[in-house]
Amino acid sequence: MSTEPWVSVEDVAKHLSVAKDSVYRWIEHRGLPAHKVGRLWKFKLSEVDEWVRAGGAAEEEKKEPAR
Repeated sequence: MSTEPWVSVEDVAKHLSVAKDSVYRWIEHRGLPAHKVGRLWKFKLSEVDEWVRAGGAAEEEKKEPAR
C-alpha cells in the first residue's frame, strides 16, 4: 500500500502554476489545507486539488467603493 507523499510550498506553487506568495496568502486568508511541520508548511496534493475544485482559489469579487 502506497501513501500519498507530503509536498512543499514550492511543489504546490508549481502544481498550480502560481507564485509561492499566493500559496502563503491562501493558507492565511482562504483556508488552503496545509499542515505545519516544524517551521515548514506541508500539503497533500489531493487535498489541494479538492480545495481548488470547491472554489477555494477563485478570485474574490471586486467591491465597489462606498459613496
